[in-house]
Amino acid sequence: MKDVSASHTAGSVTSRDGTTVGYLQVGRDGPGLVLLHGGMETAEHHLQLAEQLAGDFTVYLPDRRGRGMSGPYGEGYCLRKEVEDVKALLDETGAEVAFGVSSGAIICLQAGLELPELRKMAIYEPPLSINGSFPVDWLTPFDKKIAEGDRLEALVIATKATRQFGHTLPRWLIRTMARIMLGDMVRLVPTFHYDARLVVETLDQWRRYEDVKADVLLMGGGRSPAYMKTALDALEQVLPHVERVEFPKLNQGGSGNRNRGGNPALVAGTMREFFARPGAQGR
Repeated sequence: MKDVSASHTAGSVTSRDGTTVGYLQVGRDGPGLVLLHGGMETAEHHLQLAEQLAGDFTVYLPDRRGRGMSGPYGEGYCLRKEVEDVKALLDETGAEVAFGVSSGAIICLQAGLELPELRKMAIYEPPLSINGSFPVDWLTPFDKKIAEGDRLEALVIATKATRQFGHTLPRWLIRTMARIMLGDMVRLVPTFHYDARLVVETLDQWRRYEDVKADVLLMGGGRSPAYMKTALDALEQVLPHVERVEFPKLNQGGSGNRNRGGNPALVAGTMREFFARPGAQGR
């Protein structure tokens, strides 16, 4: 890996429906790589991963709709809107490879179906529900708490439902820890409604990804919930050009910044090796 300055710049593109998609750019010399964050995150939560990759790539980290530098979700929000945002980024930057984590990984998979210019992607634990492996009945009480303005209780509901971030702790303790330690996450709690909508939209539809032409690297953490492994198992069976790696000591936050439990250097090294190899179809 080349030495690289960690400095970054900001830019934006306009999606098909007129929505502004703002992004951070890290690096200037290598081929383009788009990084799509997951739920309760913004572009900055994967900035350290981008810095690790910027010696070999020009990395673009968009704030997905409803966050930071980007415009609102808009009417009729759905997976197609997110793919259109990716399309705008690929058109502007010439990028042909992408990374996505969690809901961002779902977007990557759908982009692989619709955007032939996307030739390679690395995805980290898409929360696909395989025959009910990831229930979504928690969304109604979650939305109710958001409507009441109780973001902390909504976060507790989401934490326990997704089995993340100390979900076995008592509710009062999760609330207390969130208030003290997870200020940025509490601010982003309402956005999780939209990430969950992507999960609902793709319920039991993983078999359609057998038509993805891009080469795909599946990544997951050994300490992640079982339903994440179930999704990766299913995808490994249907994707035509697929590799898989597990990081035994990581969980779903493994690709994120170090202060959120990530190991960006480890994940970046695996991605770098994957993207450097010739594609299955010589692309």
